[in-house]
Amino acid sequence: MNGASSSLRAAFSHCVQQVRNYDYHHYLCLLELPPKMRKAAFALRAFNVETSRAMDIASDPKIGLMRLVWWKEAIDKIYANKLIEHPTAQALASVVSENKISKGWLKRSVEARINDANRDVTDIPENTEELEKYAEDTVSTLLYMTLQAGGIQSTAADHAASHIGKASGLLLLLKALPYHASCNRHFSYIPAKVAANHGLLVKEGGRSEIRLDSREGLCNAVFDMASVANVHLLKARELAGTVPNEARPVLLQAVPAQVLLDSLSRVHFDVFDPRLARGVLGVPPLWYQLKLKWYSWRKKY
Repeated sequence: MNGASSSLRAAFSHCVQQVRNYDYHHYLCLLELPPKMRKAAFALRAFNVETSRAMDIASDPKIGLMRLVWWKEAIDKIYANKLIEHPTAQALASVVSENKISKGWLKRSVEARINDANRDVTDIPENTEELEKYAEDTVSTLLYMTLQAGGIQSTAADHAASHIGKASGLLLLLKALPYHASCNRHFSYIPAKVAANHGLLVKEGGRSEIRLDSREGLCNAVFDMASVANVHLLKARELAGTVPNEARPVLLQAVPAQVLLDSLSRVHFDVFDPRLARGVLGVPPLWYQLKLKWYSWRKKY
């Protein structure tokens, strides 16, 4: 029994370290959660780290896709009470057994990653709504599951979580545009309609491609998408009066989304500006932590 307990402690420790290393701004958010909710939140967020990085760290896209399929199968094994020799999966299995975490949300998250990985680099989303759906499936679901793990049942909290997840997902995709360009993904996370509105969409041989001939056009396209994210944050905060107090620490993840939005605004929505890569989401780490603490102390998001 002691061996099993020790193994599980090591698994949760691994999850915390994974989130700290690869998702630091959300790591700081999770520290503001009540202790009884942190284990589940770190396991879920570590699962997200594993699936979101699968394609980035793979030497071959096929290997990354295999990793995502492995996680999809791992979810089935977890709910079938089968042992999996992987620390994040072990922590996740413990959380699932202790809390009523919906299997459908976990599957939806990894399936969205698989569908995205299967996209051809020339397969450009038609509109922003497609990216909002991707953000909902990959980011909002994490908030739903964290609320669920905390035993929080609130329609208002779920609606706020949906908006915060969409805002966060869209803004992080924008921040990652230079990285995706370096991977020859041709800025496929800028929707065709937005790109066309700003002269970035070029059609050749029956295929559409996004060009970066105009930095001004790119900044305007980023502004359009960031404006959609801003609307989601505003809608989430409009619900604050009906959100129960116990849900607010979970929704604190609106703060890093707002910080990133403000950072984008300061650089005039130029995603290539090096200031975006400094500190935490473009701001000094201490300033970010103080802002997070301030919102947490005031029970706001």
